[in-house]
Amino acid sequence: MRIPLRHSLLFAAALLCAPLASAQTSAAPAANAQVAIDAPWVRATVPRQPATGAFMRLTAARDLRLVGARSPAAEQVEVHEMAMQGQMMRMRQVAALDLPKGRAVALAPGGYHLMLIGLQRPLRAGEKVALTLLLEDADGKRSEQQVQAEVRPLATPAS
Repeated sequence: MRIPLRHSLLFAAALLCAPLASAQTSAAPAANAQVAIDAPWVRATVPRQPATGAFMRLTAARDLRLVGARSPAAEQVEVHEMAMQGQMMRMRQVAALDLPKGRAVALAPGGYHLMLIGLQRPLRAGEKVALTLLLEDADGKRSEQQVQAEVRPLATPAS
């Protein structure tokens, strides 16, 4: 059976555009989302690697704090900060990260990030990792927001 060239081209265009559409919607905020999440990703791992980082840009619709996260991919997820102390770069867990209203806060390599600890299995480039962000408002009321983060290769540079 012969397929007309016009139909083949339409089919090819649909295949090429489908990943772009799904990539854009996976990071788009839900209608009731308190935080816009841009470019969420997780660094791929090698076998028996116990931990990795998750990165994204967060912009809150009102003053909030990121007080934690969880993921089925890891036993625990912590909010971490990397900072220079003297001549040495140190990483430490932080209790919360302020998300001021309307200001983008970067979770990026070499700075604040989510640390996925006790990985259930190696994470391969191209997979998706589900994360639940735990947020707190000024009154102490907690809420959650879901995000799907793409796993990117180990050599992905800080953006």
